[in-house]
Amino acid sequence: MTNTFDLVIIGGGILGTSISYFLSFLNKSKQIAVVDQARSVAFHTSGRNTGKVHAPYLYDPERKKIFAKAAFHGYEMWEEYANLKKLPFKKDGVIEVSLEEKGTKVLEKYLKWGKQNGLQDKDIKLIEKNELKKIEPEIKCESALYVYKDGSADYSKFTDSLMRDSTENGIKFLLNSKVTDIKNVDGKWKIILNKQQEIVANYIINAAGGEAIDIAHKIGIAEKFTDVHFRGEYWKTPKEYHNLTKTSVYSVPEYPDYPFLDPHWIIRVDGGCEIGPNAVPVFSPYGYNKIENIKEFIPKMLEMLRSGARKTIFDKQFQELAINEIRSSMSKSVMINRVKRFLPKIDTGKITEKGTAGIRSSVIDENGKFVPDVIFKNNSMSFHILNYNSPGATGALPFSAFIVNRLNKQGMFESESSDAQCGPWKFSKIIEKLAL
Repeated sequence: MTNTFDLVIIGGGILGTSISYFLSFLNKSKQIAVVDQARSVAFHTSGRNTGKVHAPYLYDPERKKIFAKAAFHGYEMWEEYANLKKLPFKKDGVIEVSLEEKGTKVLEKYLKWGKQNGLQDKDIKLIEKNELKKIEPEIKCESALYVYKDGSADYSKFTDSLMRDSTENGIKFLLNSKVTDIKNVDGKWKIILNKQQEIVANYIINAAGGEAIDIAHKIGIAEKFTDVHFRGEYWKTPKEYHNLTKTSVYSVPEYPDYPFLDPHWIIRVDGGCEIGPNAVPVFSPYGYNKIENIKEFIPKMLEMLRSGARKTIFDKQFQELAINEIRSSMSKSVMINRVKRFLPKIDTGKITEKGTAGIRSSVIDENGKFVPDVIFKNNSMSFHILNYNSPGATGALPFSAFIVNRLNKQGMFESESSDAQCGPWKFSKIIEKLAL
């Protein structure tokens, strides 16, 4: 197998794999590889989430235009891809509830945003509590936003299918391969995998998710940013609760400026129900257990104290929120009681099985503020996608096409064809829909 590539994509999550998918159609003659340290694609955050295919009602149409467009078109693209590949996809909707008058004003804003982002009257509706009671008798709230154009999927299966498509078109996937060093040697990237194997690349796309900041720092990029990691945990519910509601239920977040979202009532694509996630601070993008967190505690704390994150960890509101999230991890009832506020019928004692935990990484700037949007950084030989969070999975396909088109336009890694047929989609048509 060759160890020299025109392009190496670091990260085999849903973003990196989606980028490889489009490049596999647009760059038939180039040698391209995807590198990931896990044993399979979408092994971490991409496969450890709620599985929701989100409608774009949460995104400010001015400040988050590309995210909103990606979510809007991502829904239809995933539905089409699922039908083509016979993958699970369920149009089941979501209800966002307000528990007080202040939250109702937020729902009114979400309704306006949703329509500005392309949703029709039939896709989204604001309803008061008595009307909701007729539809969902178990939900207790002041008002609700019923979003009919929302779905459920299995993003692990989606990503695995995209990998197979990419592989058939010549992309190499180097799994179980952790990037341990990167150096620019004579105008090429010398990449060391697992401290021993060496590969060479002319160009790098960094889509490494929870490790994207670390990869960027190895290259001397985005050094004023750091990241913090939060473990989202889930509780599975018994079968007797599987018909408690018709749709998943979210509540208006109390602290929108922080990545601490109150747990949701989630109906997964297979019909199972879960409560989650919370947001427990951890010290590694793989901090699922105590051993990993203890190992990374000192280096991560030193990194944070040397960066803008120092202001964050000494912020009193952040400390209070972090403590509350830690409590929700230590106490099942603390976490489940948050959902009981709008689904009072739940009996905490009947919930005994934990679900799969996932980790979300958020970027902090030099002022100690959480960065709300995705960050693009590049030099002549690399392109870095940092802070790619919600609606990451929903918008991954159109967002990846956007990235590939951006590289083409800026001459960083030009494709051989900008009008190729990429599976069921013509690349140029995707780009037309994303035009800002």
